[in-house]
Amino acid sequence: MSLYPPPVTVKAEIFARMPDALRRKVRTEWADYNKAGTPVDCFLEGPSFDRAGNLYVTDIPHGRVFRISRAGDWTQVAEYDGWPNGLKFHKDGRAFITDYKRGIVVLDVASGSVSTVLGSVRSESFKGVNDLHFAANGDLYFTDQGQTGLHDPTGRVYRYTASGQLTCLVGTIPSPNGLVLDLHERVLFLAVTRGNAVWRLPIMPDGAVSKVGIAIQLSGGLSGPDGLALDAEGGLIVAHAGMGVWRFDRMGRPTHYIDPVVAPFVTNVAFDGHRLYMTESETGTILTAELPVAGKQMYGLS
Repeated sequence: MSLYPPPVTVKAEIFARMPDALRRKVRTEWADYNKAGTPVDCFLEGPSFDRAGNLYVTDIPHGRVFRISRAGDWTQVAEYDGWPNGLKFHKDGRAFITDYKRGIVVLDVASGSVSTVLGSVRSESFKGVNDLHFAANGDLYFTDQGQTGLHDPTGRVYRYTASGQLTCLVGTIPSPNGLVLDLHERVLFLAVTRGNAVWRLPIMPDGAVSKVGIAIQLSGGLSGPDGLALDAEGGLIVAHAGMGVWRFDRMGRPTHYIDPVVAPFVTNVAFDGHRLYMTESETGTILTAELPVAGKQMYGLS
């Protein structure tokens, strides 16, 4: 029984597929532990638009970052020794990446060089950072997921202020993943993959969090919620890996379901106006769909 009316189903369309010439179906250490040893030719994540309207994506197991033009043409921007996951553009134009191996790194998209911004916390290594989100004031929120789950609920959410102060906001999470602030930046929404839920983290006036709770409880899928995005009405877009993509209104009621059509493993999402772009990581495909509400404008890209 559902408490809400059935959501509107939207069929996704294919925007672009990674060209065969760029695929590398070889065994990697990342796939050994995250894909049961199966060689994967790519695993796309981190969709994010630059000021010119180009879409950037990461390829975790092969340490690569790609730029995709509006026409769907692929260009490799960088390849380095790392496992890049989430990617977001700072308002100054730099691309920040959560790298599972290296921590928080910055990519110079012109040269392809990568430098580490934050590789550890108090000399302790991260578990494996996953995704990131910028606040209006330049503060960086990011997740430290590693291999955590219901068996080991020790995943963490950090805030790294523009002035360089690092604070662990919560450290008892079973697999923290995508995250996004609400319209007023008083609540941080967090995808908790192994709990198959989206948590709500209220941000107190002193910057700490309190009264953490569940905003949305999901079911099914082959993994759990992954990437998140916010629209201009405060609606939450949830990439439910192994299922598809959901839109929930600001009250948490499901309004739309995006059928990924080609395969169900959508890992992350990014808006360009009313159009949503999605990384389907099983096939190395970028999907797209038109939604009734435009995405919330990302900082620095106006």
